[in-house]
This record gives sequence, structure tokens and C-alpha cells, in this order.
Amino acid sequence: MRTRELMALKKMLHTLTPSQLKAVRAEIDQVTGRVHAIEIIEGRMDETTGCPHCGGRHVRNGSANGLQRYLCKDCKRTFNALTGTSLARLRQRGKWPPHMQALIDGLTLDEVADKLSICHDTAFRWRHRFLAAQKGVQAQALGGIVEADQTYFLESMKGTKVSGRKARKRGGKAMKRGVSKEQVPVLVVRDRSGATLSTRLEADNAETIVSVMTGRLATDAILCTDSSKTLAAVAKRMNVSHRPVNLAAGVRVIERVFHVQNVNAFDSRLKGWIARFKGVATKYLESYLGWFRTLDRSGDNALRPASFLASAMAV
Repeated sequence: MRTRELMALKKMLHTLTPSQLKAVRAEIDQVTGRVHAIEIIEGRMDETTGCPHCGGRHVRNGSANGLQRYLCKDCKRTFNALTGTSLARLRQRGKWPPHMQALIDGLTLDEVADKLSICHDTAFRWRHRFLAAQKGVQAQALGGIVEADQTYFLESMKGTKVSGRKARKRGGKAMKRGVSKEQVPVLVVRDRSGATLSTRLEADNAETIVSVMTGRLATDAILCTDSSKTLAAVAKRMNVSHRPVNLAAGVRVIERVFHVQNVNAFDSRLKGWIARFKGVATKYLESYLGWFRTLDRSGDNALRPASFLASAMAV
């Protein structure tokens, strides 16, 4: 745009009504968001980034839909910075940064749809595309004093047609008291540095937990648990030191250092955060666990949309 045209545009702004100014401001915000999103997207590409199809070298090859395209010199296929990621082919990039902020704020789908002026289905699709990368972000090394606990979430078939079971209120209570088939087991393992592993268990037994923790738990780690027989069996099978705390008997700390307060506090924060969604579908529980790990890991350091968006392009 030439300087003369820009000056004319500025003068026109003074003639607009409040509602027209609001519409212009919304359009500017969306354009600004799109530019910001493209900067983040393009920032992941550099000379060392290989072709997502074959890993080969690439050169610039024009642009399409606002994104730089590349041509692989080996397989001759074209791609952009989003090819091969969970965000490929998603539209309305200008609304991605505010959507990231909505994820950081933990807004419900209805709140996201209303805030971004998008339909509920789009809000749902975006959420699970953006969270796809978070599922695999787990602690790979846990050492020192490591606390482990099993927590449970009510099974939810939300969004799925199920026959033979009486429907219940979303976020409601189980038909039976205590642990039952209606409860989905989740393992939470956390060391004193804050490294956290949290994952849904296919079966609530020692064999399954050992398979999850193998290769992640240091051989010289000290495992702190409650009086769970399952976790005691896990410690024995993995041949690590075990310090169980008998909470039922009022014993909360052993030798002033061995306790499960860290992991229990994480469980409490996790359940309080998930409660706002009034029942998370079990098939998406792993995504929500990853989402919360990302938020909890940021702690007092404000998580920014740019870092969330960058992590969403990891897969």
C-alpha cells in the first residue's frame, strides 16, 4: 500500500460508527493473529529440517495459502511447514493464537466457540488436533525420590452411542461405590524435580504398570507409594528401593523425606482442572492428561500461545 492510500485509510477511520470500528478492529485482530501464526509456523523450518516425506534436502518453491512451499530435491514432492503435523489442512490461522490462549485458560468448547465465533464442531476438531502432540510429551527419566500413585476417573462414553447402559448426568457419579469397572485407572509418577509421567492404564495391575515404567525409572531411584499392594509388587519386580507410607494408619511421612504429598497434590490439581469439563470422554482422556502436564509444567511461568502452538506442530 502506498503512503497516500494509507493516509486516506486512516482518515476513513474517523468517519466510521462505533459498530463499524468494532468490526474493523476484529478484522485487524484476525489478520494480526494470522501473521503471528505464520511467523511461528515458518519458524520451525530451517536448513537442517528434512523433507517430511523422505528426510531429504529441500529448496523454496513458491507459496500457497500464505505459507512458503518447499520442493524436496530427492523425492521431488512439495510440502510446507505444516505437512506431516497434526495441524495440516486446518483453516482460519488468524484464530489459532487466541485458540491457544483458550487452551491455556482451560475454556470449555462452548466458551471457545463463543469467544472465537466458530462452530462447536470446529472448536472440538481444533482442540484435539492441537492436543495431539501433548499426549506423547512424557517424562522419560525419573530419578531420586520418585512418588507413584493410582488415581481413577469415571468412565465416560460422551459422544458415543452406547446401548445396554443407563445414561447418567455428565460428570456424575458411578453406579457403584469404590473402584469398579466404571472407573478408568490412571498412573501418576512424579519425582522431586517435577518430571511427571501420567497415563491411562489398560489394566489396573502390576504387570501393566511395570511395562509403562520400564526404561524410565532409574535403577537407584527410591519409590514412594501409599499402601497399594499393586505398587508394592511393581517395586519388587523392578528391583528398586520402596518406601510405602501407610496413610490409613495416619503415617504420612517417613524419616522426614519419604512421602507421597507431591504426587497427591498433582492428582488433586488434575481432578480439579478436569472437573470443569463435566466429564471427559475416556477415549480422549490421554489428550487431556497431556494438556494438563503442559500447563502444570509451566508453573508460575506464564505459558504463551506461541510455545503451545510450536509444541502442537511436533507431530
